[in-house]
Amino acid sequence: MQVAALAAGMSERSAYKYKSGPLPSSRREPRSWRTRKDPFEEVWAELIEPLLAADEDGELQSTELIKMLMEKRPGQFSSGQVRTLQRRVTEWRALHGPPKEVMFPQERVPGRECAIDFTHCTELRVTIAGTLFAHLLFHFVLGYSGWRWVQVALGETFEALVSGLQGALWALGGVPAVVRQDNLSAATHTLRESGGRALNKRFRDVLDHYGLESSRIEPGKGHQNGVAEKGHDVLKTKLAHALVERGSRDFGTVDEYLAFVRDVIERRMPPDPTRMAEERSRLHPLPSVRLPDYTKHDAKVRAWSTIHFAKKTYSVSSRLMGKKVEVRQFADHIEVYFRGKLADTMPRIRGEQSYRVDYRHVIWSLVRKPGAFARYRYREELFPTLTFRRAYDALLQDRGERADIEYVRILHLAASTMETDVEAALEDLLSRGKPVDYAAVKALAAPSNAPVPEVHVPPPNPAEYDFLLAAGGES
Repeated sequence: MQVAALAAGMSERSAYKYKSGPLPSSRREPRSWRTRKDPFEEVWAELIEPLLAADEDGELQSTELIKMLMEKRPGQFSSGQVRTLQRRVTEWRALHGPPKEVMFPQERVPGRECAIDFTHCTELRVTIAGTLFAHLLFHFVLGYSGWRWVQVALGETFEALVSGLQGALWALGGVPAVVRQDNLSAATHTLRESGGRALNKRFRDVLDHYGLESSRIEPGKGHQNGVAEKGHDVLKTKLAHALVERGSRDFGTVDEYLAFVRDVIERRMPPDPTRMAEERSRLHPLPSVRLPDYTKHDAKVRAWSTIHFAKKTYSVSSRLMGKKVEVRQFADHIEVYFRGKLADTMPRIRGEQSYRVDYRHVIWSLVRKPGAFARYRYREELFPTLTFRRAYDALLQDRGERADIEYVRILHLAASTMETDVEAALEDLLSRGKPVDYAAVKALAAPSNAPVPEVHVPPPNPAEYDFLLAAGGES
């Protein structure tokens, strides 16, 4: 004890005292008085408290309050006092502020509820064949067992919603009682009188087909769909870790990327097997048929070799001009049918863009009327890649008014041969600083005098036939 007392800098008597009795720190009475004057005492009741009382949502920040005080009482307050003010505001709100919203943890019932939602995943920096893949994932989660299913989506469209929901239900092999979702524009519409949201008829029909009840959250209350929201965070964290371990964020195709995502879910986020078995036993059976994953539109092909539906314009083959066609709009592509037969397939327009024109649909007429190129409404669609755009800019600089004719002929060459060969020829000419024109591109991409290989056929040997005859025709 003597050694310990010396090490602590106290007498041996004090050491024995503290060993047998309470320590000084445990005998200290809590302080109930201020050690310094409250700098906000004079202005609290007059300037601050009325603002806090009127702030029912608790949005006022101490940084804004200190600025207000500095303006109204110059020289009395400074920004260095914001921490003191924050403590005062926190204390006042805890004792006198408006009540906060209480969260109510829910008991999960097997087979009762699934949660669905879209989550943006471009932040994962995934690339497809070297190009950044801007996409979402449709996410389906069973509340009780945690079983989940995902599908790649290019937007929060009705077709992506229906395709995702049906894909999950058929992969699960059953139907829960309730589907929980937020107020997706693909599933709801605005009510004129109340301004609220209600299920639209199309999505209501889908839910009725599967016998599902809808449970929707209040607008702006994302936490009310906590199963899906928390699921998004966990899923994207797992995917981010798996991508780092993979060593590359690039995938050859979208299907390859989706297979990777589902593999991560299967290996790293499996449902509880006991709960999953219990949940499956409570699911309702699937209906006999699956609904179409597309929306049908009727359209007439106009003189511009285009169709217009759902506020979007697409080009189609000029052979269909004047004909009525059926359009099937899927989540990621468009199918055009004429008299029940598939006539064309094209990617669906994404985002705010309102048109998509494939140069192959119009080039055969444009090459006969190249003067239409200069002021063609969809001219920017006639540059398949950046290389074609650079080539046209080079033509403008070198050929002036002749540029349009030369470029249209180059585009016609790309449509009638191979676009990749023409692009490679353009890239070669541009990189070497050579003049770009139709003749030079054609000489590289589609030479007219292709070399004919020399074939040497040796003369027949009659002795071989004599051998075959002698053997009775058997070799």
